Amino acid sequence: MVSTVAPAVRVAITVQTNGPIRVTLEAREAHTLAIAATRSANASRQRPEESCSIRTDFQRDRDRIIHAKSFRRLMYKTQVLIAPGDDHSRTRLTHTLEVTQIARTIGRALRLNEDLIEAIGLAHDLGHTPFGHAGEAALADLLPGFRHNEQSLRVVDLLEKGGRGLNLTDAVRDGILLHSKAPHDISQSFAAVPTSAEGDVLKISDGVAYINHDLDDAVQAGIIGGDEVPPGVFEVLGASHSARINTLVCDIIAHSSTEQLPATITMSPSVRAAANTLRNFLFERVYVPLNQRDETVRAQHVIRELAAYYLADPRRLPTEFQTIVRHDPPERRVADFIASMTDRFAVDLFQRLFVPNMWSV
Repeated sequence: MVSTVAPAVRVAITVQTNGPIRVTLEAREAHTLAIAATRSANASRQRPEESCSIRTDFQRDRDRIIHAKSFRRLMYKTQVLIAPGDDHSRTRLTHTLEVTQIARTIGRALRLNEDLIEAIGLAHDLGHTPFGHAGEAALADLLPGFRHNEQSLRVVDLLEKGGRGLNLTDAVRDGILLHSKAPHDISQSFAAVPTSAEGDVLKISDGVAYINHDLDDAVQAGIIGGDEVPPGVFEVLGASHSARINTLVCDIIAHSSTEQLPATITMSPSVRAAANTLRNFLFERVYVPLNQRDETVRAQHVIRELAAYYLADPRRLPTEFQTIVRHDPPERRVADFIASMTDRFAVDLFQRLFVPNMWSV
C-alpha cells in the first residue's frame, strides 16, 4: 500500500541553544519573522524589570493579562445584547477570544509576532463599561470624551494590581490604545494608526469578528432576518458565519504585505466595500435600534444613577478607587469604578442602593 502522507520537510534554522530559553525564542523570532514583524527582544516597558528566563516579554504580557481581574470580568459584560435570553449570545469575553483567534490566524500567515497579537487582543476591551457601548455612552455624560480604548490602557497602566498596573510593554500598550476603527470603515483607524503591524492586524480583526458575530446574534435573537441583509454582502463574503470570516481573513492575508517597511494590512476594494456595507447595515438595523429599546434605556439609567450617587459623595467609593487615583478629580474616580463593573454587579448595586427591601413585622 502506497502512503499518501507527504514526507515531512525539515528546514534548518540556526538559533542559539545555550543560555536561557527566552534567548533561544528571541533568536528564533529574528530568523523566522517577517521584516515588518515586531521582535520581543526590542521590547521596552515603562518600568524596566529583569527579563524572564523562559518567556519572551510579549509572552509575559499575555500571561499577566489572562491572570488579571479585569480579564475575568469580561465574562459578565455585554457585547451587544443586554441580558440576552439564551446562553449562546456573545459576551465581551467571547468577543475578545474570537478577535484574538482571527488576528493570530492572520498574523501567523503573515509571519508576524503571534505573542504580541495575542497580548493586544486579550487586553483591548478591558476598559469596556457594563452594558457595552450603551453603557459607554452613558458614562461619557459624566466624563466627556470617555472612550473604552483609553480606559483599557488606564486599566493595565494603573488600575490593576492595586495601583501598580501590569507594566506591559509599549508595543502592547500602543495596540490597546489604537485598536478602534473609523466610522463606516472596519479597516481604518479612529485616530492614529497602530505603530506595529501586529496592532494593525488586531484592529482589522476586531472589525472582522464583530460584524459577523453581531449579525449572528441579531438573527438568533430575532432582531433581524438573514434575508434582510443588503444584496451583495453574502454574494461577496459568503452565506454562513464561517464562510464570511474565511473570506475576510483570506482576503486580508492576500492583500497585505509584511516583507517591507512600513507593513500594509488591508483588504481588496470589493471585500472591504461588502464588509462596510454589512457594518453600516448593523448600525442602522441593530445597534441604533437596540440603543432605543426600553431595556437599554433602563441600563443607561442604572449607570447615570450610580454615577450621580458616588459623585455626590466620592467618599462612598470603595477604598481602592479612592487610594489608587486619589489625585484625580471625582469624575475620573467614579468613572473608573463604574467602568470596572460587570452588568450584574451594576444591577445588584443599583438594587441595593435604590430599591427598598421587602420586610414584614
